[in-house]
Amino acid sequence: MANRLERGLRRIDRGQQRRRVPGFVFGVIKKYGDDRGGSLAALITYYGFAALFPLLLLLTTSLGFALRGNPGLQKDVLNSALADFPVIGDQLRGSVHSLQGSTLAVAIGCLGLLYGSLGIAQSLQFAMAQIWNVPGVRRPGYWPRLARSLLLILALGLGLLMSSAATAVLGAVSSGAMVFAFGLLASVCLNTVLYLACFRVLTPAHIHWRGLLPGCLIAGPIWTALQAFGGALVAHQLRHATQIYGLFGTVLGLLWWIYLGAQLSLYAAEVNVVLARRLWPRSILQPPLTPADRRVLDAIAEQNRRRPEQSVRSSFTEGEPSSDDGADVEPAGSGEGGHLGDRVDGARRGGPEEPTGSDRRTGSDRRTGSGGRTGPGERTGPDDLSGEGEAGGAVAENGSSGEAARPAGRMRGFGGPQGG
Repeated sequence: MANRLERGLRRIDRGQQRRRVPGFVFGVIKKYGDDRGGSLAALITYYGFAALFPLLLLLTTSLGFALRGNPGLQKDVLNSALADFPVIGDQLRGSVHSLQGSTLAVAIGCLGLLYGSLGIAQSLQFAMAQIWNVPGVRRPGYWPRLARSLLLILALGLGLLMSSAATAVLGAVSSGAMVFAFGLLASVCLNTVLYLACFRVLTPAHIHWRGLLPGCLIAGPIWTALQAFGGALVAHQLRHATQIYGLFGTVLGLLWWIYLGAQLSLYAAEVNVVLARRLWPRSILQPPLTPADRRVLDAIAEQNRRRPEQSVRSSFTEGEPSSDDGADVEPAGSGEGGHLGDRVDGARRGGPEEPTGSDRRTGSDRRTGSGGRTGPGERTGPDDLSGEGEAGGAVAENGSSGEAARPAGRMRGFGGPQGG
């Protein structure tokens, strides 16, 4: 039964690897899992929930000073902000009031609110660094992160004002199906531009604007659809929760909505990474690993480099795929006497070194005769009886240093600073 299931999965695996669209979709999903996207989305949700009320309080206080003589416009801008939370926004509206008091007290309160709301920006920066696999040694320090956080909040504020202005203009013109459709189109454009601006702030600087656009073109329309029709989704989530839990039901709905937006943003970022690095097709069952699998695992290993003097290497042992179905996909780079992905991307240091595989041999010990290829440690043909092969095998098994102890397979060195 298990063999039948594995054979079926391998057929599906081969099919998705041969087709561009299914392979790309699975590559995005697999990269999301490799980066622990669910945990990152939960972290963003936590800080987003904690920062929501300080940000709304900061918004109402700022509007109270900036638009003191126009209370109608203050209400429109606040309603536009709360429109991002269907159904729940009506319940949040009565809980947000502007700060009162002297100018100095309000200024100190606003600074405190701003500092308290920076957690969402910091968590977004951390998520983007994880998704782009930026090594720890190349990640920005506290003050650059703080500047990026303030820039992100400024971009979100400008996007909110643009959205409010567009809503006010459309509402002043007329009403009807055409106006509604045009309003949706304008919202799609604004949300796409807002995503692009936020991704530019959060993404490493060496990534070009064009590399950020595909994910924004996907996230902008989807977020607009959620804003327009998400009321039904949130109402479904709160249908029984508010009756049973009361105010806590609203909190649960708010957490669910923020988590949905966080997942959308992370998947959009993963689309950009997979396209920029061509990280597909990926394998459902391993072995064998595809070249895209190896590039992802190499990047994750390099991501853990914390010091400039630290060197991180990633190596792979050669694994043979299952032959139960009689039609296995042959690993890339294998062939007559070939290794699976022979590539070394850094200088190898001398000194004692332990073999990392369970039965690792040297290249001189891995030989093939005229009959075909063999696995690690297997010997066929008369050349295996030579002294060179026996010496190489002894050196590899004893873990000695030098070129004779180089493990079979693909190794990648990470000596200098490299960006993810």
